[in-house]
Amino acid sequence: RTGSVKLEQYLSDGTQRIVRLLKPMDVAGLETLLNEPYKHNAFALQKTEICRYPTSAVIGLSKRSPQLHFNLMTRWQSALSDADTWIIELSTGSAKQRVARLLIRLAKDAKDAQCSLFGREDMGAMLGITTETASRIIAEFKRQGLMKEAGSGQFICDIGALEQQVSKGRS
Repeated sequence: RTGSVKLEQYLSDGTQRIVRLLKPMDVAGLETLLNEPYKHNAFALQKTEICRYPTSAVIGLSKRSPQLHFNLMTRWQSALSDADTWIIELSTGSAKQRVARLLIRLAKDAKDAQCSLFGREDMGAMLGITTETASRIIAEFKRQGLMKEAGSGQFICDIGALEQQVSKGRS
C-alpha cells in the first residue's frame, strides 16, 4: 500500500543481487499459488504498509468473483512484465546508463520527478555495479545538475537530461 520493498537473491558466489523493487500496488509472492517456496528475500526500504491476501482466497476468487480474479491476474502479469523490464533496463549498458535508467524509473511517476534514493550498496546490488561506482556516478550526476537534493535522501531528477544520458551511450 505504501513504501517500497526490495526483493533480493543471493548468487552462488555469495553476492547479493536486488532483482526488483516493489512499489505501492505491486504484487509479490505468486510462488505460493503453486505451493513453491519464495524465490527472494523481501526487505522494506522505508516505512512500508503491505496487504496480505491468503492463497486459499486467491484460488477461490476465480469462482466467486471472476472480475476481481481477472484484476489480480492483470497485476501479476504487470509484475512479470516489470521483472522483464528490470532485467533489460537495469542489467545492460554502461554503469552510467544503468544509474540513469534507475533514476528515471524511480522518478518518472512521482510528483515533480522526485525520488527517494537508498544506500549505494543497494544501488550497486540492483545494477550489478560496485558501491564505489554507484557513488561516483551519483556525485557526477549531481555536479552535472541531472539531480538536485530536495531533502534527506530525496532528489528531484531532470528526466529529460537523464534520458539523454541513456541515449549518449547508444550512439
